[in-house]
Amino acid sequence: MRALLFFLSRQESLKHLILRFGPFRRAAWRFVAGEKLEDAIRAARAANAAGMRASLDLLGENVHSKEGAVRARAEVVAMLDTIRAEAVDCNVSVKLTQLGLDLDPEFCFQNLREIVRHAAELGNFIRVDMEDSRYTERTLELVHRVRAEHENVGAVIQAYLRRSEADVRRLLEARTRIRLCKGAYLEPETVAFKHKRDTDENFVRLMQRVLASGVYHGIATHDPAMIRATQEYAAAGRIPKGAFEFQMLYGVRRDLQRRLVAEGYNMRIYIPYGRQWYPYFMRRLAERPANLGFVLRNLFRD
Repeated sequence: MRALLFFLSRQESLKHLILRFGPFRRAAWRFVAGEKLEDAIRAARAANAAGMRASLDLLGENVHSKEGAVRARAEVVAMLDTIRAEAVDCNVSVKLTQLGLDLDPEFCFQNLREIVRHAAELGNFIRVDMEDSRYTERTLELVHRVRAEHENVGAVIQAYLRRSEADVRRLLEARTRIRLCKGAYLEPETVAFKHKRDTDENFVRLMQRVLASGVYHGIATHDPAMIRATQEYAAAGRIPKGAFEFQMLYGVRRDLQRRLVAEGYNMRIYIPYGRQWYPYFMRRLAERPANLGFVLRNLFRD
């Protein structure tokens, strides 16, 4: 089922078919704030009102031209300006293939550098998202290059990759902020753990390492067992609740989001938006069976 959903995520033509059916459309808008920036700002403002921070993500990957990458860079810069003007507590996530990584790594670096520089001027922060394992090394290299010039940039580490422990070590040496997640792509066994048990064990090891570093990191998970392990480790090590944050996806486990806020933990909601929402939506279905169940239940509701 996961393999099928990942395959369907690459069939952009199905997007228009999905939009014909109300239940699928409603399900998509549960996980995506909308197609426009004002939709994302509205969602971020609602998160702030509930005591949560936000991170906006303009959806889109693997641009086919430098012109497309330049447009994406301009949209992210405009997003940063809007966040400042609207006074929402919100930072920004970017994907490097949207900024031209497939076209020219140096060109991509200059795009990322410009975004991070502008964010620094506004007192904001840029998180570089991680894509599938083909891009891990190149993504981290560009993050390290930009981090040497600006402190307001961080990376994402996926616990299901076998290389992640070494990557965490290098990022922490530069005191780079990390978002630790499990990973959401279909990867070969040569590079990623195949069993949930192994991924969970690695997640806990990496979580302990990043929390002990004294740098402000994000623990991105909806798994109650991983949340409990994080809470227990922080309590045992007398790590204050304000020294890190939990991060969750927009529309996923909203009950758990509210509970953690009520318990005094920092919470950041990852809010995606944009016209290219279809691949993201399908990956969310593939990543977690409960998400697919949500869609199927809605097929039989008005």
